[in-house]
Amino acid sequence: MSQRELAAEVGVSVGRMHYVLGALIDKGSVKLGNFTSAQDKRRYAYILTPAGIAQKVAITGRFLARKVAEYDALKQEIDKLEAEVKGDAVAPLVRG
Repeated sequence: MSQRELAAEVGVSVGRMHYVLGALIDKGSVKLGNFTSAQDKRRYAYILTPAGIAQKVAITGRFLARKVAEYDALKQEIDKLEAEVKGDAVAPLVRG
């Protein structure tokens, strides 16, 4: 299953899925391996480690909720900064 397919199944954006998968890899809950026999070398396998399998669903749910909240906060900050930049770019045209 690709990140795009996984994101669609879970109901989140591909960017959010990539961010959360990266966090799960950093935490040691998911291991990243590549398909050596695949022609497309960009394809990777996300494999649950024994530690990842042992985690309780509630702990994982809280972790994912925190990561989604972090992603949303970052997205809001980026949107705000982009709006400020666009506002500054338009302001001289209005004044002049």
